[in-house]
Amino acid sequence: MCVQARTTYKADDSRITYVGRTLANADGVSFDYSATYARLTFTGNYLAVTASSVEPIEFNLWIDSPFAANPDKVIRLDGQNQTLVLYSTPKRDKKEHRLLIQRRVEGEHGITTFHSFELDGELRQAQALAERQIEFVGDSYTCGYGTENSVRTDPYTIETQNPAKTYAAILARYFGADYWTVAHSGMGICRNYASKVPGWYMPDRYTQTFDRSHDSAWVAAAHPFKPQLTVIYLGTNDFSTHLLPHREDFVANYIRLLKSIKANYGEEHPILCVASKASEQMFEYVRAAVHDSGMKNVYVTGLFEGIHYNTNENLGASWHPNYLGHQKIAYSLLPYVSTLTGWPVTDNPVK
Repeated sequence: MCVQARTTYKADDSRITYVGRTLANADGVSFDYSATYARLTFTGNYLAVTASSVEPIEFNLWIDSPFAANPDKVIRLDGQNQTLVLYSTPKRDKKEHRLLIQRRVEGEHGITTFHSFELDGELRQAQALAERQIEFVGDSYTCGYGTENSVRTDPYTIETQNPAKTYAAILARYFGADYWTVAHSGMGICRNYASKVPGWYMPDRYTQTFDRSHDSAWVAAAHPFKPQLTVIYLGTNDFSTHLLPHREDFVANYIRLLKSIKANYGEEHPILCVASKASEQMFEYVRAAVHDSGMKNVYVTGLFEGIHYNTNENLGASWHPNYLGHQKIAYSLLPYVSTLTGWPVTDNPVK
């Protein structure tokens, strides 16, 4: 049997499209935010990536199929300089293949680095960034915490975290947009869940390339991703464990986050601020922040009881929404996204 010669390509090859906050250097392309993904187009019957991670993490993989809630396969990365076979078939053909690989877990589990890709065919130009782009800033809901579970009392595991089943991914698919997330479970505007990690909140993390590194400043102007909308879905953790944040602190930090987003994309950039059903008072805090900011094109909405997910079949691990719950959130936010971007509502499935 004739074995086709294999070629190694650097992970930062210009023919690969990355969607998410990444850093390329001599070692490869590194990232840690949940839902970050790469697109590759290639020929041949073998494709592998050499990658490293601090902790075990998982990736979603779609091969010659559209981005959907359920991946074609899930692969696991357990350590340093590990080679993961992404595609392999004994049948030789000249067909062009398209592959999308997406990080399932969040920055809490450490940085991923793609060092190189190896294939026995030709690496071709992948699909470029979509014309429509959305940025999502949030907490565990946006990360996809517990989405692949239907038992609300079950604990979190990396196996049940899937960002492809979040409201963010659902909205991106509906509008045919690329999207990225700046999100971390347990993070709040001015108070994290149960007052953990004091002094480091989402307004701080938003300015970073890496979720857990203060020294990794993000420079939006240097990246081709230019979203037409930013959605902020934060506040639940501020109001967690039966404690209320100080209104002045919440409003001041929220405005700080709004300023960072406007600094990235301009004064006219629209921002949708979403308050969850955790507390009606949260909605008042968010509305106050939007009002006091005095900024253009900043809007607020709330997901209240009755239009949000229920606490039975719509919950996954640790009382977080599962895929059905996220579908309901997406349905609630869809008209806002349409209005603020000008993208029409169609008969596309919301899934």
